[in-house]
Amino acid sequence: MNSAWQDFSDELARWRDAARTVEFWWRDDDAARPQLSLDRLFALAQASATPLALAAIPLQAEEAIFAPAGDMISVLQHGSDHVNRAGAQEKKTEFSSTEMPAAAVARLVAARRQLEALAGKRFLPVLAPPWNRLPRQLAPQLAAAGWRGLSQFGVRASAESAPGLRQVNTHVDLIAWRTSRGFAGETDVLAAAVRHLAAKRRATADAAEATGWLTHHATHDEAAWAFLERLFETTRKQPGVTWRRAEELFHAS
Repeated sequence: MNSAWQDFSDELARWRDAARTVEFWWRDDDAARPQLSLDRLFALAQASATPLALAAIPLQAEEAIFAPAGDMISVLQHGSDHVNRAGAQEKKTEFSSTEMPAAAVARLVAARRQLEALAGKRFLPVLAPPWNRLPRQLAPQLAAAGWRGLSQFGVRASAESAPGLRQVNTHVDLIAWRTSRGFAGETDVLAAAVRHLAAKRRATADAAEATGWLTHHATHDEAAWAFLERLFETTRKQPGVTWRRAEELFHAS
């Protein structure tokens, strides 16, 4: 066992020694069309018995992608069309500062209806915005329009981003977006997980928020797939570690 895996194991042991349960969850983004990588993702979720929250792009999604999904899969809404509407001084976002909130919500509602029709009972009214960015003022309107959850990246400020809108984020990204755009490496990925777990244990982050692992099946190299297999195998063997379904985290069914 190398030092990164040892540090991860040691952190899990600290939680176990404190008689506390480590809660993980798994979100994968950008599902749209049938791909071998998506089939591989579903197969891994089933073989490892690990619940997967699949964030699908409504206006790009094809019904065929849901056919092979097994009982470990839940479907979240990944924006509407994943089109970058950012202005000149903005970071990538589907929600430009110049777009009226009412127009953005109407666009999302229409997209949600389309995705729900495709995904059926697997669909949850949870928004995972592209690039993890959503204008703050949209959250209350999402709750009013029927969403029950919001998932972004990083430590959440509160359990609800607006009344009735449960916030559960991801915290560990497997991809090195700023450099290779491949697997970020065991050292960096496991260190991110340890940091979030340690912050929760020390009460500098919300201890009630499950630690979220973020993947992007279409960009995975072999190192990323191998890491996930080892992660699921390792955590299955650890007492006091559980992988939560999105339905449980967002109180949806």
